[in-house]
Amino acid sequence: MAASVERPQTIQTMIDGVERYNPENAEVLEEYLAGQCKNGEYDLMANLALLKLYQFNPQLSKIPVIINVLAKSLTAIPKPDYNLCMYLLTDYVDVDEVKRLTHLQQLLEQSRYAEFWNAFEKDKDLVKDIAGFEDAIRQVIALVVSMSFQTIAASVLESYFALKGDAFKQFCEKQQWQLNGTTVSIPINKDNEAKTVVVRESIKFEQLTKVIGYSNEM
Repeated sequence: MAASVERPQTIQTMIDGVERYNPENAEVLEEYLAGQCKNGEYDLMANLALLKLYQFNPQLSKIPVIINVLAKSLTAIPKPDYNLCMYLLTDYVDVDEVKRLTHLQQLLEQSRYAEFWNAFEKDKDLVKDIAGFEDAIRQVIALVVSMSFQTIAASVLESYFALKGDAFKQFCEKQQWQLNGTTVSIPINKDNEAKTVVVRESIKFEQLTKVIGYSNEM
């Protein structure tokens, strides 16, 4: 996942209060986004402020910048950042690049990871400005896997991460997952641990007497 960034005070001032509506801030926020793309950092609130400026000042909008904002938000899944961005981009839903990124987002949200990588092969141009994008997406997938499984077939995981051989082994080691032949063991955590569910039904005495009375009348 993308690393959160300590927001500079100048940017904080721009996204606070009435300054967030100053169109002269767009260029600075665009440069700040470019830094996020280059350094693997991520600042959702600043990026939303930029999209808000585009919404109020359509003449300032730049499709490549919008695509970079959306691509960065993919690295924050399962957080709803992508959808938050799209709420401010209703005029761009039919733009080809946006439609292609939205398709990738849907595949990730639906955990259709093998399909995601197949589609991504044709759409790599969309994230050409995003350093470490593939690694960030693999961390997104790893988070979901670690929350969902204790053991899983190695072949399935290979398709999830689009990795094979030594690259796959190294990735598992980095996640502290144990590769045992054809299966991968994932350490137990609070999310993937089996939990006992106890169901208790509470019936008031008044309800019980009504049921008994009704049965006597039958």
